Amino acid sequence: VTATDGDEGLNGHVKYSLKKQTDMALGIFNLDTESGEITLLRSLDFEEGNAYELEVMSRDGGGLFDTAKVA
Repeated sequence: VTATDGDEGLNGHVKYSLKKQTDMALGIFNLDTESGEITLLRSLDFEEGNAYELEVMSRDGGGLFDTAKVA
């Protein structure tokens, strides 16, 4: 995921966090707090589930934030 902020300095620095994830997604996905890159911690098994949902929050240094659903 990617978020941008037009501010300069610390107020323009965006960090990412997982706000919410389904029980099925726990322990499967990793979110890099600096880049927003989502990676797998283990292989997906489509017999366990065929869809996963994460809610990612981006927050700037000034305290502003937004969220996005990743499915």
